Amino acid sequence: EVQLVESGGGLVQPGGSLRVSCTASGYAFSSHAMGWVRQAPGKGLEWVSNIDSDGTTYYRDSVKGRFTISRDNAKNTVFLQMNSLKLEDTAVYYCSAVKSWGQGTQVTVSS
Repeated sequence: EVQLVESGGGLVQPGGSLRVSCTASGYAFSSHAMGWVRQAPGKGLEWVSNIDSDGTTYYRDSVKGRFTISRDNAKNTVFLQMNSLKLEDTAVYYCSAVKSWGQGTQVTVSS
C-alpha cells in the first residue's frame, strides 16, 4: 500500500521560509517522480513542482526562484523548501506520487 505523509507546515510571516517534507512508503521511491500540489482556501488544486527520478525539477512560474524541490532517496523523502513566502502561498500542500496523495500539510502565510 502506497503511503505519503507530509509534515513541516505551519504559520510564517510574509518573506519568511518554511520547508515541508513528504515521506513515502509502499513502492520503489527512487524509481518514480514526486510532486507537490496545493489548494488555497476556496480554490481548486494547483500544481506547484515536480522532481523526476533523475532529479530534474519543474516549477510553476509563480514559485520559480523562491521554492526548491529536492529528494533524498535513502530516506524515501521529498522536500519543498519555500523562501520569500507570500500571502498567496497560503494553502494545504499535498505531495503526490504513483497516482496517490498524502493527507496534506497546512502552510499559512500571514502577518
